[in-house]
Amino acid sequence: MPNQKILYITTEMYPYQEDTNMAAVVNKMALKMHNEGNDVRVFMPRFGQISERKFQLHEVIRLSGMNIIINDLDQPLIIKVASLPGERLQVYFIDNEEYFKRKQYYFDDEGQPFEDNDERAIFFARGVIETIKKLNWVPDVIHLNGWMASFVPIYLKTYYESDTYFKDAKIVLSLYNEKDAPLAKNINEKLKFDNISGLKALDNPTVKTFVMESMNYVNMVVKGDEFLDEDLDKAFNETSTEKSEYLDVDSINQLY
Repeated sequence: MPNQKILYITTEMYPYQEDTNMAAVVNKMALKMHNEGNDVRVFMPRFGQISERKFQLHEVIRLSGMNIIINDLDQPLIIKVASLPGERLQVYFIDNEEYFKRKQYYFDDEGQPFEDNDERAIFFARGVIETIKKLNWVPDVIHLNGWMASFVPIYLKTYYESDTYFKDAKIVLSLYNEKDAPLAKNINEKLKFDNISGLKALDNPTVKTFVMESMNYVNMVVKGDEFLDEDLDKAFNETSTEKSEYLDVDSINQLY
C-alpha cells in the first residue's frame, strides 16, 4: 500500500555495511517501499567505520543538540544525514563521540564485547525516538532490524507509554542470527533510572535475550534470516505475537 510513512530502524544497511544479510535486506526493503511511493526514512548508528567523506554525511544542526541522560550522565545527541548513494532516500545517523566513534561495532580487537554496549543501545533507541518527534514526522510503520533496535519497542511501551506520538504505528521486528554477547550486569540500574523494570531479559542480560524480550512489545515478528539459531527459532515459534515466516524482499509489503 503506497503513501505510508515507513521508518526503518537498523544497525546495518548496505552500502554502509557490505557483507551481511541484514545490511542487504534492509537496503532492498527500504528501496522497494520508497520506489513504490511511500515516505521512507532510515535510522542507524554512525559507527566509526562509516566514512563521512565517502558517503557525504553532514550534521543536521536543527536536530542535534539534545542531551540524553544515560545512567545519570548527560550524553549529547548528534544527528547526521546522507542520501543513499544514487537514490533519493534519506538515511539518518545517530552519533555520539563516547559511544560510536570507535572503529569496531560491538567487540574490541581481542573479541571481547564492549562494556558499554547496553548504554549504546539505550542511547540509540532513545535518540531515534526523540529525533523522530523533533522531525514532526509520524510513522505508520516502524520496522526494526538488529539487536540495538530491539530496545526501541521496549522504551516505547514503558518509558514513553503515556506519549501518544507513536500510538498508531504498527511495529514490525525482523529476527537475524547476530552474534550473542552478555550485556552489563548493572543494566537493570540504568533501565530503572528510566522507570523500566520487571523485564525477563534482566535475569540474564544478553544481546539475544533483549531481542527475545522485544517480541512481546511489537505487533509482528518476522524472520529476517530464513533459518534462525535454535534458541531464537524456539522463541519465534513460542511467541504469542503475530508472526511471519521468512519473506523475500518482493513480498515484504505484505507485512504493512
